Amino acid sequence: MNRHPWLRRARVLAPLALALALPAQAGLLAITNAKLYTVSGGALENATLLIRNDLIEAVGVGLPVPEGAKVIDAAGASVTPGLFDAYTHIGLEEISGIDETRDDAGGNPRYSAALDVLDGLNPRSVLIPVNRIEGITQAMSAPTTGEGGPLLAGRGAVINLGQLGPQNFIARAHAAQFVPFGEAAMAQLHGGRPTVLLALREAFQEVRNGGHSGVQRDSLLGALDIEALRPVLSGEQPLVVDVQRAADIRALLKFADDYGIKLVIHGGAEAHLVARELAEKQVPVILDPTYNLPIHFEALAARADAAAILHRAGVLLAFSAASDMGSHNSRNIRQLAGNAVAYGLPWSAALAAVTLNPAKVYGLDSTVGSLEAGKQANFVIWDGDPLEVTSFPKQVYAAGVAIPMSSRQTQLRDRYGKR
Repeated sequence: MNRHPWLRRARVLAPLALALALPAQAGLLAITNAKLYTVSGGALENATLLIRNDLIEAVGVGLPVPEGAKVIDAAGASVTPGLFDAYTHIGLEEISGIDETRDDAGGNPRYSAALDVLDGLNPRSVLIPVNRIEGITQAMSAPTTGEGGPLLAGRGAVINLGQLGPQNFIARAHAAQFVPFGEAAMAQLHGGRPTVLLALREAFQEVRNGGHSGVQRDSLLGALDIEALRPVLSGEQPLVVDVQRAADIRALLKFADDYGIKLVIHGGAEAHLVARELAEKQVPVILDPTYNLPIHFEALAARADAAAILHRAGVLLAFSAASDMGSHNSRNIRQLAGNAVAYGLPWSAALAAVTLNPAKVYGLDSTVGSLEAGKQANFVIWDGDPLEVTSFPKQVYAAGVAIPMSSRQTQLRDRYGKR
């Protein structure tokens, strides 16, 4: 018999006191009781997401939480990977109507393949926190062309919106080369579609010939343009073409076959008409599901259920807004996904189109886009259905760090919203 019950109580309480006194393990975080939309492996109820430093360590149901981990009880809330916008000008423009704030366009009237958005990207852009607090953790920042601009627009980069400074801001440099086609390119070159396709063939033939035009005339491309196009011709870097009409897409499929180019369709208002060919060639489509009216001659067959048709055919889909304001409202890509669901696209496929699929398009699917062990810990805890416009992130995490849920818009709201 223990003559000192206080000693027995002390022995029981001592380990508990020690545990309470120990700080949480640095860099170890557990999100528990969550509905995890892993994207790669479906949805998991009452699941745990374990993060160590900036990487996901484990995902599953009934996972033991390591001693000393910081625990956040999601209380049944939905958790998804961070969202990925497949086409923006974030970091390259502030006010679309003021040229002095735009760094997304090249100046050469024919070719600007060597243009590199890295030279103009601004990690302090106010567009970044505006979109970041609504779940966007990655985005393609792409060069563009306007009337009289270059046919080969240049090289885009994938950026990490979750980084709170210039360090690790670039997720992938030179992730793709960008080209307009159809009506936009016709206006630039002051010719018809054969003129545009001839210009593309001439450029890539010159690269194939080792920098020589192959005829008795001066080179079309500068030395830097040729170097910038070599990765496209070798298949290391995709060629993202802004194109709408089905006939134009077919012409580009043949062009890509002729030169061994990894093609990506951006726009694709009539891509559903050639869905089978796109699937056979494994050509992804970056689509705006709300671009469903025949507002141009090259988009007469646009329809609201295009995403569902392409998905059923087996085409890899990613979503991005077609509007010029897409960069300012990149956060609305989940509304695009929700619209696609309303017109027949499975919910899980819509989520993949704004998470894992864009990562696949730009060769980043081994590091981001889904909730899997070994991937970067970019995720969002939502207060409702992630694809509903009435939902909002409770918290966004980038590389395992909770980002400040503040932007210039929220600061203005807080300052002037008080009566």
